[in-house]
Amino acid sequence: MNRSKSILDEVNALQALMQEWRRDIHQHPELAFNENRTAELVTQNLESFGIEVFTGIGKTGVVGKLTHGNSDRAVGLRADMDALPMQENNNFSYRSINEGVFHGCGHDGHTAMLLGAAKYLSSTKEFDGTVYFIFQPAEEGAGGAPEMIKDGLFNKFSMTSVYGMHNMPGVPVGQFGIRAGQMFAAFAPFDIEIIGIGGHGAMPQNCVDPIVISSSVIQALQTVVSRNIDPFKPSVISVTKVHAGDAYNVIPDKVKLSGGVRYFDQESGVIIKRRIKEVVQGICKTFGASFTLNYDELYPVLSNHEKETDIAVTAASDLVGVEKVNAEIPPTAGSEDFAFMLQEKPGAYILIGNGDGEGGCMIHHSSYDFNDRILPLGASYWIQLAENILA
Repeated sequence: MNRSKSILDEVNALQALMQEWRRDIHQHPELAFNENRTAELVTQNLESFGIEVFTGIGKTGVVGKLTHGNSDRAVGLRADMDALPMQENNNFSYRSINEGVFHGCGHDGHTAMLLGAAKYLSSTKEFDGTVYFIFQPAEEGAGGAPEMIKDGLFNKFSMTSVYGMHNMPGVPVGQFGIRAGQMFAAFAPFDIEIIGIGGHGAMPQNCVDPIVISSSVIQALQTVVSRNIDPFKPSVISVTKVHAGDAYNVIPDKVKLSGGVRYFDQESGVIIKRRIKEVVQGICKTFGASFTLNYDELYPVLSNHEKETDIAVTAASDLVGVEKVNAEIPPTAGSEDFAFMLQEKPGAYILIGNGDGEGGCMIHHSSYDFNDRILPLGASYWIQLAENILA
């Protein structure tokens, strides 16, 4: 029997168990660095599979170590565990019981798929080397990957490469997408406070109106990319929050603006950071206001390594056929902190289709739900990848 078909057939028998894990995690979502219950669920299961477990890596992160044979080769497989700070708009039986916390990005499914792969590999051991199962906390903007790295992820666990996977609504079930090189954008959130002089709304001549000033700033920021960045280097600045004022007849003292910058090359990032400050500074000086600016270069560009991308493509193609693996998907302006791991080790990040039917809402939508139908395929990808690398 073809080994890939055998893997798929055998992992299908774990569908109900993976679904049980996934829905339990979905019902009990936890925010960044508070994934205590989820980490305990992961730990208990890994230990029951006979896998050596290390906890507290990056605060609430968990690493499982499975060694078979004599080879010193090792590979890391990573899944994220945290939920989002948003309200769920689903009514099924396993909806979130934690108000304002929701697995709206499918990390519940990512965790369940990697657990399924760990269970299978621990029983079959069709490999020669070491597999590290990396369960990462705090992917959603809190820096879980750099915390694990700082805590010795790659020093304590000597892996030669590391791989990640994310579900993608809109991509049909049974398909994968990946690209070598730049795949996800860097992300830099910013906060600007414009400080004027408030007063009566009927007497603006006695004020320095921060609302008018903020309007000029918002408009001017949209020229930074269009007039300072090479048109062939995609970048975007979005102001996503504006907070000011409490009354109809009072000009406030301050306006707070927040937003984010996305870019795909470091030179663009440097230019944008400099120009945002210059634009805000110039406009505030013109109007006689002052300002504060906090600019946080949160995530770097996620760049897949070419050799490891080919390895990932081969593993996915072994399972579903080369025609169902798009190896040249367009880059996306979304961001992913797995990028930090790829700065430390060679590796690749792949997308698995979540389908476009029931539960097909885009990630971060209040009605999103991970598609349980893809649990066996995702787990099989991890198994195929590990067996190929450690053959």
